[in-house]
Amino acid sequence: MLIHDSDPQGWTLKALREAGNSLMSELHGLDERTLRRRPADGDWSLKEIAAHMRDAEDLALKQMTAIIERVHRPLPATDIDLLPHERDYRSHDLDQLLSEYRALRQQTTHLLWGTTGSDWRRKATHPFRGEIALGEIARELAQHALEHLWQGRQMEHALGAVASTREDDWP
Repeated sequence: MLIHDSDPQGWTLKALREAGNSLMSELHGLDERTLRRRPADGDWSLKEIAAHMRDAEDLALKQMTAIIERVHRPLPATDIDLLPHERDYRSHDLDQLLSEYRALRQQTTHLLWGTTGSDWRRKATHPFRGEIALGEIARELAQHALEHLWQGRQMEHALGAVASTREDDWP
């Protein structure tokens, strides 16, 4: 799914909500062995994907908040793709990861629901990418969640994973 140009705010908010809910419900109820298993060397486990999603949400929220608050310094930037390799995310508690992710996603959507079209276009300087708008960060976050939803579903299928319970909404 790609975010539509006709209503970028509406589609982005919809994608953020739905992809976040879907990704987290996919992981909820899976056994620990499945959550920790890496399909191949260098790949992430499902639990590492959950931690990565939390890290991405945290960074994007900090960046978008800085833009809204008109912070006049470069936006925060971290290479979150390195964190799963640097930290032992497979030993983290999944419920804690999901809880942290959910709280951050709620803050993100609350922040974005309170923005206007001019806020959406407001820019700040990213240390590596240059000028970037709040709406661009939001769309990229939504697209990122959709990509990892697809990745998680493919991994579950490849691992033959079946959750013990499926919830309509994530915990």
